[in-house]
Amino acid sequence: MSPSAALECLPRLILWLLFVSPAAAAWAASPDDIPLAPAVECSPRAGLPNFFAKLRAGQEVRIGYLGGSITAQEGWRPKSLAYFQKAYPKAKVSQINAAIGGTGSDLGVFRLKQDVLDHKPDLLLVEFAVNDGGAPPTQIYRTMEGIVRQTWKTLPDCDIGFVYTLVEGFAPTLQEGKFPRAASAMETIADHYGIPSIHLGLEVARMAKSGKLIFKGPLPKTEAEKKAAGDKIVFSADSVHPYPETGHELYLQAIIRSLPAIQAHSTQPGPHRLGTPFMPDNYQQAQIVPIDKAVLSAGFQRLASQSEMGRRFADRLPSLHRANKPGEMIRFKFKGTRAAIYDVIGPDCGQVIVTLDDQPPVVRPRFDAYCVYPRLATLVIGTDLPDTVHTVKIEIHREQPDKAKILSQRHEKIDNPKRFNDTAFYPGALLLVGELVE
Repeated sequence: MSPSAALECLPRLILWLLFVSPAAAAWAASPDDIPLAPAVECSPRAGLPNFFAKLRAGQEVRIGYLGGSITAQEGWRPKSLAYFQKAYPKAKVSQINAAIGGTGSDLGVFRLKQDVLDHKPDLLLVEFAVNDGGAPPTQIYRTMEGIVRQTWKTLPDCDIGFVYTLVEGFAPTLQEGKFPRAASAMETIADHYGIPSIHLGLEVARMAKSGKLIFKGPLPKTEAEKKAAGDKIVFSADSVHPYPETGHELYLQAIIRSLPAIQAHSTQPGPHRLGTPFMPDNYQQAQIVPIDKAVLSAGFQRLASQSEMGRRFADRLPSLHRANKPGEMIRFKFKGTRAAIYDVIGPDCGQVIVTLDDQPPVVRPRFDAYCVYPRLATLVIGTDLPDTVHTVKIEIHREQPDKAKILSQRHEKIDNPKRFNDTAFYPGALLLVGELVE
């Protein structure tokens, strides 16, 4: 998926509610149920010994970037890649771009193998501190530890680094010398495994406090606009996604400042050992399973890569299917603690009836206020379940949700009734913590 397509997937309303509104700023500054970690730009811990050893030896090195829309931008990701390529010209440094807008570690832990590990990275950089902002700390522990343990079980020589970004609502907490809650939870996992971390936005928050940075505004272009801005830097257009010319450049400089300390701690190349888990019920067993491994009724058709939808999402959901007739059904059994459907939602989507075990059926819409275009989504079926065998049935509902009413939440309208008039369902994969049962 291209960076522009990834950005298109961002649920902007959710980000606004969580990170930009005044209430969000107060929430971000609240310690809630975990102690907030001290705000330090870089914690080198055990460093990145294998990564730097390969760079110095002039070998082929792959950097995996796993994150959300801030990583998907043409910003800190390509800038850091270019920096390493220039600093180590004898090495062949390339990237694995596994960033998807609007997604957090709760999806990243499932797609890790398919999107990153199968491509054999030498360094994995994980950026989810913004999109995990509303997640409970326990979930963050499970998902981030799952990412670490999956990686080192599959590729024990792959180094890992945690990268934290920010939105304006996080600034007050950082300015008080503390990390917001999501980054604090991630620091707990980083401490447990000796993983280095860099907060790319700490200096941004300091500059904003001193009046040297404006979080949100148009980027000055004309000489008059530049003169009016003076020595102030405009960080972003939306308080979330930095301008490549300014905000992402500050992010890059934080990385460059941190590298000497991380390199100094990178003293013992060799395989990483997993040791005792921090959370016994972490998501090391999280996996993505093609949807056609479940039992699909006859109305589900696999979308060929030649079709527009199939081609658009082929790299993330190569087994994307579509059905639109009421009563079409998916069935599967799994042994584990969590299950979800990795799907696409858009204008023609409807709603489904989800039945888990003997629980009452629940109607779940596959349409929201952003469904003026297709984008990746997750339909959570059950979480924190007993680790036993569970039965799942998902059926297309005969009625459409009130799409006009839903779209009106963002002052959107149905521009073309034909485009919206359907009850489609686009499942692509199962997301399981556990195993599919035949």
